[in-house]
Amino acid sequence: MAIEKENKEIEVRFLEIDKELLVKKLTNLGAEDHGEDLLEEIIFYDKDYKWRDEEKKFVRLRKNKKNTALAYKHHQQENLDGVEEIEFNIIDSDKVELFLERLGLVAYRHQQKKRHTFLLDGVTIDIDTWPKIPTYVELEGTLESALKKVAKKLDLDWKDAVFENARIVIEERYHIPVGSMKWFTFSKFE
Repeated sequence: MAIEKENKEIEVRFLEIDKELLVKKLTNLGAEDHGEDLLEEIIFYDKDYKWRDEEKKFVRLRKNKKNTALAYKHHQQENLDGVEEIEFNIIDSDKVELFLERLGLVAYRHQQKKRHTFLLDGVTIDIDTWPKIPTYVELEGTLESALKKVAKKLDLDWKDAVFENARIVIEERYHIPVGSMKWFTFSKFE
């Protein structure tokens, strides 16, 4: 059970933010700037797509300029405590992709987003820009009280907090059927 709690993350999003203003606020508050990066991801589901359609879980292979990581994510409920995530760095992404396919998983969607990451008071602040939707910010940490404190410092109203995962936000709020797309990148959108 200790491992299960250790892999829980608390995350909340605030949509349609002014990135320039938010970066300025974070800088003025002394947040650690971890830089901006382009994240390239492949999302894997089971071959019957029960993970996508019913169970709300997936495996993600993510590359950025520093490393490549493999993650299992399970959105057990749409609230602050509902995400289990197990993530670790890998060396050979091509072999991992082949390994996952041999296990019966399907490389379903290729996607990209630009992410600017900050750290403030133990909370990770990710400013995410996806193709064709307004930029939003995600706060991630281990305690709801810490997320609320940082949100207040950033003038983000907790009543505007969104607890749905990125796919749900993109599909339901911006009407882009990302869950059925094969490519959701800045150069390919199908």
